[in-house]
Amino acid sequence: MVAWARLPTMASVDATLAATLGGLAGLVLGVLAVAFVDFSERSRARASAEHRPAVPPDVAKVLAVLRSASVVVGPRNDVRYASAQARALGLVRGSTLERAELRDLVDQVRRDGEIRQWDFELPRGRSGVDLVSLSARVAPLGSELVLILVEDRTKERRVDAIRRDFVANVSHELKTPIGALSLLAEAVEQAADDPEAVQRFSGRMRLEAERLTRLVQQIIELSRVQGDDPVEEATPVPVDEVVVAALDRCGVDAQAKDIDLVHTGERGLVVTGNREQLVIALGNIVENAVTYSPEGSRVVVDVRRAAGDDSAGRHGDVVEIAVSDQGVGIPEHELERVFERFYRVDRARSRQTGGTGLGLSIVKHVAASHRGSVTVRSVEGEGSTFTLRLPLRAEPSAAETSPNTPSPVGLDHSSVVSSRKAAP
Repeated sequence: MVAWARLPTMASVDATLAATLGGLAGLVLGVLAVAFVDFSERSRARASAEHRPAVPPDVAKVLAVLRSASVVVGPRNDVRYASAQARALGLVRGSTLERAELRDLVDQVRRDGEIRQWDFELPRGRSGVDLVSLSARVAPLGSELVLILVEDRTKERRVDAIRRDFVANVSHELKTPIGALSLLAEAVEQAADDPEAVQRFSGRMRLEAERLTRLVQQIIELSRVQGDDPVEEATPVPVDEVVVAALDRCGVDAQAKDIDLVHTGERGLVVTGNREQLVIALGNIVENAVTYSPEGSRVVVDVRRAAGDDSAGRHGDVVEIAVSDQGVGIPEHELERVFERFYRVDRARSRQTGGTGLGLSIVKHVAASHRGSVTVRSVEGEGSTFTLRLPLRAEPSAAETSPNTPSPVGLDHSSVVSSRKAAP
């Protein structure tokens, strides 16, 4: 009786257990079904978001042609669009706007809709020594997006700084001879009864007037060589003609100091560029050599073909025009600065010689614009050698190498323009 009573009880337990297991299985299946539906909806939303354009197509087309670096951020400051320039500048990494200041500006613009601007600097390259100057404008783009435009102002600010320095230096340099002329004029007026004093003061006035004329002329030359692009209007230029024209410019000054001007080296070499600019550049070098050389010495202009690289790093033959003198020389610590505008090694001597400090800066500019370079070697008290390097013209035309073209000097290896033998 007892065993038969226990049998229904065990059966009921099994039924209960089966029902419980079935309920749990249903619950698990329900949870899985809900999770699957939720996952499907999220996947569809994600796919829809991925297929939705980050910015309006017309806006993307406009941003693609802008020279400015451009970034478009979404409501959560997530980057929706970034140009190659923006990534190169390090403004964007992945989908994150890197600069905290830009993120703050974006938040401010999003709050009130006002356009904001920020000027800042970033290190250039891995060294971080050079800085690039940037200007950012942040503006709303629709109801959710914000546009950031960043322009590189480095060159403009450098040019502005150079212009300010140039104007300040020109004003200072012009003030000196003009003030001297004013004082000398008063002195001449007061010494009207003293012929000797009038003659002495008038001689000083003539020197100051010559200095002023030379300064104005070199300012005009510097402005001209900066405005002309020798690459756009490049023509074949025989180096022999440039040398002869440069020596001719300095012939009178050399004759006055009994200095020989010597032209040596190779003939028939041709470069490409602006003949007038090259004559001015080489003429300034020769003029410096004559000015700072003692009487009875010589200035040698030597022309050679050599292998080298131009300013753009392209390898090929170059023409080296070396101007050597026997003058006072340049101290070693001054060599790197002689090509700066208005820089003069010996200002006291420059006042006597009428030096302006612009001649060699013109040479440097002309050399750079012709994809060349200019260097100097000097020993104080023994003389200096300035070397102008220019890319050699690869294939001169038949007209340039015609045997009928007269040699400007008429000698095969060297020529001497002797100031002692030249006619006045």
